[in-house]
Amino acid sequence: MKRIHHLHPAHHSLIALSLAFGLAATTPAHAEVETFSIDSAHSFANWELRHIVARTSGTFHDIKGTVTFDSSNIANSSVDAVISIYSLNSSHLRRDVHTLTDEFLDARNYPEMKFVSTSFAPISTDKGAMQGDLTLHGVTKPVKLEYQILGFGPDPWGGMRAGFKATTRINRSDYGISKFTPTGPVGNEVDITLLIEAIKLGADGQPWNAKAAAAAEKAKVISYPAPTQVQPQAVPITTQPPAVTPAPPAAPAPAAVAAPVPAKKESSEDLLKRKLKGLLN
Repeated sequence: MKRIHHLHPAHHSLIALSLAFGLAATTPAHAEVETFSIDSAHSFANWELRHIVARTSGTFHDIKGTVTFDSSNIANSSVDAVISIYSLNSSHLRRDVHTLTDEFLDARNYPEMKFVSTSFAPISTDKGAMQGDLTLHGVTKPVKLEYQILGFGPDPWGGMRAGFKATTRINRSDYGISKFTPTGPVGNEVDITLLIEAIKLGADGQPWNAKAAAAAEKAKVISYPAPTQVQPQAVPITTQPPAVTPAPPAAPAPAAVAAPVPAKKESSEDLLKRKLKGLLN
């Protein structure tokens, strides 16, 4: 027969405390509302639409804005983004220039499109639907996007990054871009996929850094009393100082020669603007 060992009541208390500590260690701390700045170098607004019987795609690569993320209640999150129309790229310059004319996007009068979220409806911890207002070609209309939270993780420079994906479909004619609609070689429905990489910001609005944050936690401010100021005693002057012969005026310094300013490299957007101007003039 096995001997049954009864635990002393103090042992029961020790086990309970150990379990409680273990649960506390695995429970995430209170989540804070975090602000992320969209990284334009790694974010894309991809689009796709029908061309005759095939599909044509491209992207807008200049996206700026912020994502405010509340992991404890995703419904409190928000997105505010601006996309440069001139960052259009369909891998064909003549098509890009034509698309930027007033026959389609009219970039000279409407150089940006904007999106501002109005509500989030999560269906899981990483997926859901987002409502918002899209302003394109001078027209603002509500749109619904299916979103996915791709993840969060540190970058090689000590910062923190977040990844998001969102998809929607719009009719370009709803925004006054109606050439070749309802029938024609260019489709009316446009499928949009947003691929967003964003950088976490600190309380000062600058990119958050893990090393700097850890150093700030450890730093302690120690104040010391200010030293007593001792007023010097006035010493009477009994003799006149010797006369000083003024020095001859210094020769004027030679005029500085301005360094030549290097020529600014033309960006892809500048190239599109120049091509567009030449096409319309």
